[in-house]
Amino acid sequence: MSTNQSAHDTTNPALRTWVPGANDNTLFPIQSLPYCVFLDLEDEYPSLGVRIGDSIVNLNMLHEANVLGDADHHDHDVCDAFEMPMLNGLLGLPAAKRRELRGQIQQFLLEGPPGGQSQRRLREKCLTAIDETQLLIPMLVPNYTDFYASIHHATNVGSMFRPDNPLLPNYKHVPIGYHGRASSIVPSGTPIKRPKGQQSPPDNDPSQGPSFGPCKMLDYELELGAVIGDVNELGEPVAIANARERIAGLCIVNDWSARDMQKWEYQPLGPFLAKNFATSISPYIVPLEALEPFRCALDPRPAGDPRPLPYLFSEDDQRGGGFDIQLEVLLRTKQMADQNLPAQRISLGNFKHMYWTFAQLIAHHTSNGCNLLPGDLLASGTISGPDKSSRGCLLELTWDGNDASTGKPKPRIPLTLPTGEQRTFLQAGDEVTMRGLCERPGARTISLGEVVGTIED
Repeated sequence: MSTNQSAHDTTNPALRTWVPGANDNTLFPIQSLPYCVFLDLEDEYPSLGVRIGDSIVNLNMLHEANVLGDADHHDHDVCDAFEMPMLNGLLGLPAAKRRELRGQIQQFLLEGPPGGQSQRRLREKCLTAIDETQLLIPMLVPNYTDFYASIHHATNVGSMFRPDNPLLPNYKHVPIGYHGRASSIVPSGTPIKRPKGQQSPPDNDPSQGPSFGPCKMLDYELELGAVIGDVNELGEPVAIANARERIAGLCIVNDWSARDMQKWEYQPLGPFLAKNFATSISPYIVPLEALEPFRCALDPRPAGDPRPLPYLFSEDDQRGGGFDIQLEVLLRTKQMADQNLPAQRISLGNFKHMYWTFAQLIAHHTSNGCNLLPGDLLASGTISGPDKSSRGCLLELTWDGNDASTGKPKPRIPLTLPTGEQRTFLQAGDEVTMRGLCERPGARTISLGEVVGTIED
């Protein structure tokens, strides 16, 4: 197999690997190979890797053994990428070169005899069992932008505050987003400390004025993140026809939210302290090539909706700019953990129900000449679907609509858990897990991994 093989070749479901246990009954087959950064528990320095089966492949070791890159290491960009302790250098390689490296990694892992004693030793040395590693944050995130690309989420939240006009006039014309805080992006497993901030005066006595204290309405937000690879120069917009090439891969994002703080501070400039205390990301960057079999059209826009302006419209993007990715959220309280009860699924949705594609988000983000950098994270915003069971945050899941006589939201209906506990928002000890899964007939099922966070007071 050539190292410049196409995405179709690298996702061929017939491909098999020599890695033990990585062919059947795995969500990390050779067709996926998500990138990560890991620490071997016997080593003090992090390495770049890919996940396959229940193992991590050490890419730095493969590069040193002349498996990756050119044999004489004359490609300084590739060499520099493997000198970095994070994935930014690898992600920032041109898309064609990233695809070539992916082909070389897969070629090394394909089923077949090792071809010599040195190859046999390399096969043994380059694998580390997943339970003998610590997965680190995969890349340094220079910039973080959070969008609002789910029309179902925007409509639900808008209905809580503007029942007669849930969507503002611009929503169907322009992808809405804001610049988030990159310094508080944390890897999966990092405890989330309950933030403090100002909350609005009581509705029944506004004269009391605002208060300051711990957030009482702490929430999660289920999102996907597009990790930027190829960059554009300052002042040079990215055409929508080329936007998907700028994405190195996708990860899962939990953009934690302090709803009571957000309610008070978001006008007139939008989110601030209610959003910048923590954003969790999954440890794997799933290459866009691995997701090729799961590209799809988004839900058709309702009749009467405006066609996107030319800089946001591409026939190819309309046909295949979405991704058929199942996304679930699970909740496990401390009491459930103490009783050895498993986490309970509280929502199940799909990314294909978004209103804007990642390509449109990139085209809009750069339309004014804004330059993107390798490792930049563009998050989708909360992913909600048309059904209540697919709502991507507690703010929506516990919402029971508005009272017809007052127009105000009805009292929230809390979630009831197996222990009898109820949750309207998150409490101390609550563990939130988000998972992503891609499956369709004729393709290998692959996982995007998971992102986990536990609330600490």
